[in-house]
Amino acid sequence: MIGFGPQDLARDGLAEALGSDPVIYLVGGHNVHGHETPLDLAPLEAQLDDLASDVSAVAIAGYFAVRNPAHEIAVRDLVRQRTSLPVTCSHDLSSRLGGPRRALTTLLNARLISMVARLIDATSGYLRSRHINAPMMVVRGDGALISAEEALTRPIETILSGPAASLIGARHLTGLDNAVVSDIGGTTTDVAVLEGGLPRLDTEGATVGRYRTMVEAVAMHTSGLGGDSEVRLAEGSFDAGLTLGPRRLMPLSLAAHLWPQPMLANLERQAQSAFPGRDDGRFALRTGLPDTLASGLTVQEAALYSRITREPLPLATVLTGTSQRATLDALVGRGLVLIAGFTPSDAMHVLGRQDQWHVEAARFGAAIFARRKTGSGLAVAQSPGELAEMVSARLTRQSAEAVLMALIADAGISGIEVARSAFIDRALSRTPGLVRFGIKPDRPLVALGASASVHYPAVADMLDTECFVPHHAGVANAVGAVVGQVRETVIVFVTEPEEGRYAVNGAGEHHIFKDRAAAFDRARLLAGTQARQAAIRSGADHPVVEHVEEIKMPVIEGLEKFIEARFTAAASGRPRMAVK
Repeated sequence: MIGFGPQDLARDGLAEALGSDPVIYLVGGHNVHGHETPLDLAPLEAQLDDLASDVSAVAIAGYFAVRNPAHEIAVRDLVRQRTSLPVTCSHDLSSRLGGPRRALTTLLNARLISMVARLIDATSGYLRSRHINAPMMVVRGDGALISAEEALTRPIETILSGPAASLIGARHLTGLDNAVVSDIGGTTTDVAVLEGGLPRLDTEGATVGRYRTMVEAVAMHTSGLGGDSEVRLAEGSFDAGLTLGPRRLMPLSLAAHLWPQPMLANLERQAQSAFPGRDDGRFALRTGLPDTLASGLTVQEAALYSRITREPLPLATVLTGTSQRATLDALVGRGLVLIAGFTPSDAMHVLGRQDQWHVEAARFGAAIFARRKTGSGLAVAQSPGELAEMVSARLTRQSAEAVLMALIADAGISGIEVARSAFIDRALSRTPGLVRFGIKPDRPLVALGASASVHYPAVADMLDTECFVPHHAGVANAVGAVVGQVRETVIVFVTEPEEGRYAVNGAGEHHIFKDRAAAFDRARLLAGTQARQAAIRSGADHPVVEHVEEIKMPVIEGLEKFIEARFTAAASGRPRMAVK
């Protein structure tokens, strides 16, 4: 950290993210106009040889490095001369002010390098084994493409790349520039907005784990609702209220598709039993992770894990006491164990809207769940079909609420709890009365995901909006990766540190001019040149550059007062094609 002190670690979660990793503080840095405090490299030089064997990467953050990155570059060059460690500089990741958050972003990026390197190496090796000699591109979190080489230096920019690719795919498949896009998977529903043909980005920066970064990424709202969501009785429900998620289960129809004999025999026995068991319709199985990942289990966890096999076993067989439920949840949380149970995917098999797995197992599961008692002592449903319709209706309602929650959040409206609002409830349920409430998005709904065509026509009807389910809705993110473009943006600032002297800062350079027009010309040229070169490094072929200028020069008491000028250049183009 150059020009920062230990007190800066307390901001933006930096100390928590850093943990026990070492920090080196160097005197140096710059002010807002790019003027330097002399850099002292001695503390780094004294520790560098030891660090090379103790850490896996180096993150460098300098005070106001976005206005003058000279000190970050000097530290980077020294680290590269003396070690082979990967290095991340904060000015390469963001041009925004806010040193501690930029340092946090740089730290997280450095930690991701080895992980993304393994992914890229594995993919490159597979391509070579298939004799595919083509440039490999990676999707960024804003939907743009970058070369694999650039992704290795800026892996944090790939956060939320999957959802971003889905938005680009939705734009290509529907031709819509403005839409709300909802992607339903097995575990979650992701909702985001297309505006002007591009994903709407999170202006505050993408969240990585618990930490808010400076990475531009799609403004994505995720709900724990999908085709494999757990179907549960609503807690404290006197009637047959259902709720879905957020936990994911393996659908019974899928489990029976993979293990037909034991699953069908157990389900049929449970469905025909005169005395329903608490755990009927639930099974446990190992996920198949290597045993090395099961290290560190408690004695209770290890004992329970040893009784669970790769083949589904009824929970009543696996659990020998009530206290073991928490132990089982811990194994599920570590990704070692899966629970199979009744899900919306099973309900769709009962209703004949899906048929890729085992229909009879789904019907047995519905029959078992329907026998459960509500708070009033009555059965949840009178038939498997009735239960399946109830699950379908609940999925429709929760999906509509997920879309509304995302749109209300993006609109900056606070104070509305969608799931608890009486007004929204009356609007979505079309409740008759003296006052009629209505609510709808201001743009059409695009539904993605393999099961989108099954669920989303009803969701769009509830939201009173037009629905588009593209023919290739199940692979929209792959389509988005194929049709995406490289896009690199560079911002150069001009300020007036003292009257008659103009500082040009950005794109790794710092210059002083006595003439404002000359400073502006240099800023335009620098932004355009650097954006084009960055796009070429990221894999673009013949990028096109667009310029935007923002000059803050208010008139105060009849005189113009220059505050700041911002010159933005965005270079975009399609990736280079492989040539035989």
